[in-house]
Amino acid sequence: MSEDETRQSGGSSEARAAAVSDIQELMRRKEDIEAQIKANYDVLEGQKGVGMDEPLVDCEGYPRADVDLYQVRTARHNIICLQNDHKALMKQVEAALHQLHARDKEKQARDLAEARREALSRRPDQDENQGPPQPFARVNSVSPGSPASFAGLQVDDEIVEFGSVNAQNFQSLQNVGSVVQHSQGRPLMVTVIRRGERQQLRLVPTRWAGKGLLGCNIVPLQR
Repeated sequence: MSEDETRQSGGSSEARAAAVSDIQELMRRKEDIEAQIKANYDVLEGQKGVGMDEPLVDCEGYPRADVDLYQVRTARHNIICLQNDHKALMKQVEAALHQLHARDKEKQARDLAEARREALSRRPDQDENQGPPQPFARVNSVSPGSPASFAGLQVDDEIVEFGSVNAQNFQSLQNVGSVVQHSQGRPLMVTVIRRGERQQLRLVPTRWAGKGLLGCNIVPLQR
């Protein structure tokens, strides 16, 4: 990978982290507005349960004496304003999620294209000398929205190469863990066998909303 592509990959990871942070802040504001709306509805409930539509005059047309009219009017006004704010905020959340999803799809397509280019650039005699690839581990779970998911890893993929780890030098999952720790934020080439076909993926171990740097579970194959 060229220096420009490495820099682009790092910039994309930083941009995604910033986008996720923005969405989390929007969700925090959403929860705050919803709490304020509930508090104002509680005020109305405490005023004889007048709600948003009950009249504030008695049958003779005089202001009701059994409720605090100022509190009721203030609470109703607050609820209307907060509901408008909530509606506008949800549009921002929807737009931010759409942009994040589009950015992730673009990055995945770019990474897959890079993996194919690297696969095609390998010397023809390299695979002939090594013989057929032997998998050493299998993916048994992939969390949605994780680095593994964005890289294209799927459940039941059999791993042939994970960075520098292959069937010849694999001893335990600690080998994979070590490669992941040393590759944080940097592209890692992963070769898998999926439904009998060999595929190369480009995985970038990064911090995300879930645990670890990958968001998938790998188990050794029993041979």
